[in-house]
This record gives sequence, C-alpha cells and structure tokens, in this order.
Amino acid sequence: MKAPPSRFALSGNDDRFRWNLMQGESRLRRPTMLQISLERPGHFVAADGPEPVLQRGDALVRVHRIGVCGTDLHAFAGRQPFFDYPRILGHELGVEVVDPGDEPNGLKVGDRCSVEPYLTCGRCVACRRGKTNCCTTLKCLGVHTDGGMRPFIAIPASKLHRSAVLGYDQLALVETLGIGAHAVERAEIRSDDFVLVIGAGPIGLSVLQFALLTGANLAVMDVSESRLAFAREQLKVPHTVVAAPDAVDRLRAIGGGDLPTIVIDATGNAKSMTATFDLAAHGGRIVFVGIVQGEITFSDPNLHRRELTLCASRNATAGTFREIIRLVEAGRIDTNPWITHRFALVETPGVFPAEIAGNPKVLKAMISVPA
Repeated sequence: MKAPPSRFALSGNDDRFRWNLMQGESRLRRPTMLQISLERPGHFVAADGPEPVLQRGDALVRVHRIGVCGTDLHAFAGRQPFFDYPRILGHELGVEVVDPGDEPNGLKVGDRCSVEPYLTCGRCVACRRGKTNCCTTLKCLGVHTDGGMRPFIAIPASKLHRSAVLGYDQLALVETLGIGAHAVERAEIRSDDFVLVIGAGPIGLSVLQFALLTGANLAVMDVSESRLAFAREQLKVPHTVVAAPDAVDRLRAIGGGDLPTIVIDATGNAKSMTATFDLAAHGGRIVFVGIVQGEITFSDPNLHRRELTLCASRNATAGTFREIIRLVEAGRIDTNPWITHRFALVETPGVFPAEIAGNPKVLKAMISVPA
C-alpha cells in the first residue's frame, strides 16, 4: 500500500487541497475530498473522506460522471442482495486519468476512460476460463466495496477503458450497456430468431440496443405504456406488447403463430421470471438478466417437453467493454436518449430521495462531479 504517488504533493488549507503534478507544469485543483455515503436504506450522508491510497497496479482517476442504476435504487430502498451499509455508491463511471500508476497498462495523464467496476482475482476457475464477470470472489465497486461517489478514486489500471472520442456521459453509460450486451452474448441470438425482451427499464433497454444489431425479429413487453413508447420511438423496436392476459396471443401474432425462440427477462421480478417458462418456444432459450431475492420455480415436465435452455447473465467482460466503446464511437449505438435527469454530486442527499427514487419518469440519472 502506498501514499499518494510521489509525482503528486498534497497541500492546502482548511477547506481546499491541490494535487500538484511534479513531472509537468499543469496543476489539478480540487475541493476537499467530498464523498457521499449511503449510511442506511433511505439515508445519504455527505462528508469529507480520506484521500485515495494507491495499491500496486492502481491508477488515480478523477470522477467526472456517475450514472445511477437499478442497483443504487435497490440499495437505497434496502432491497439489494449482497450489500452492506454504509457504502459509497457509484459504479457507472466516466473518469479522467490523473496518475497512471506504476503499471499504467498504456494509460497516460488526461485519458478519458470508462471503468470496468468488477474487481476480480484472476486465479479462480472462472477467471482462468475468461469468465471474469463471474469470478468466485468478485467485488463490484459501489456494491461490495466503496465506489465512485467522490471526486477521486484509485482503480486498477487494467479496469480502465480509454476513448479519445467519447465524452464522460457516454463513458459512464458503458457499464449499463455492458449488462445488456453480455445478456445478448449469452442468448446467442441468430438473425432468424424471434426475441422477446421483458422489461423496458434501463437494463431491458440496453438489451434491446444490442438485440437490434442482430437483425432478429424483436419484441419488448412491459407493464408501462410510456416505457414501451420510448422503446418504439427512440430505439425503433418494431414490436411492443403490454403485459396483459392477451400477451401470449399478441406474441404468437408477431411470431407468425410461434412463441419467441429467445426470452430475455430484465425485470428482476419473480412472477415475471417464472412466467418465462410458458412464453418460450419449444427448443428455446431463456436468459435471466435481472436478479431477485428469492426462488424461481418452474414445472419440470414443461421444461423437458420444450427442452428449454436456461441461462443467467451477470456483468460483462473487458472484451465487451471494448466492443461497446467501438460501437458507440462508430455511431452504431446511440446513447443520447438515455439521460433523463441530472444533478451534482453535492446535491445527492436531497435530490436522490426527492426526485430520483421511486420516480417512474427516470430512465437514467447522471451525476456530475464539478472541478
């Protein structure tokens, strides 16, 4: 463990500090190290926090944007599995490299990066087989360990993915998009598939964006007409279905008499996830992206009769992050419609409970961290 790197000197008065780049002429000034901590369900606290301490292989980054995701909302509501309080939230991050550290991995000062927030061991059976997204000891920033609701944070350099083109808003959205992209990878969609995505929240919408690229026949189902309208108008999803008693008939009409060959559930709702076993076609595949605290049940004869394949989808890999950045840079994925609400980090304790939590109009809230 080491103190702030030697190329920086920490100086200041009672209310202001400065990182001084000793290897160059530029200086990065910043306010006191404000951090926002979720002390318990429903209660954020703003306080001064300790300076980042770099381990071997870490880079020091300045946080510019923090995306609010379903995990943060569930933690705020006290419904997030594998979660302890207090916790500094924030794992959807757009950051700037301040110090690339002793193992820079090609990074340089000033690089704009997306953060792959999954801290992994690199040694377990999953890591050895390239499935780092389900490492046996995986810790996610902002969930299992403190995250990015603070101006500066130390991140393993290997978890930073650069772009010379994208802005901080776009870089902060890459992690959310990664959840959807990996779910589509798990689904193994072909162009002749009929794909149903259940749930048009942020994760479901990220699934839809990558499912659209496959050329498959695509439908989305949700209880909210406004979210279905967003999917139609902004993402150009060809078929939308309201979750209602006639949904199966609607799906058969879209599929030319057949049910979906692939069903991807992004609701995190046990009732919805259980229903997928009756919505998938014979020989079909079900992918669960959302996670629920509890058990999912199904009829074994129905599973066998249809010879269904059931998959879980968790997080994303480094390769997926790089591919998403490439697709956004190329204009094949449009992030512009996503952000519906904005506020500054210091406003979090007031704005989050009053305007974000429980607000059905929020698609993606983005937090800025002023210099």
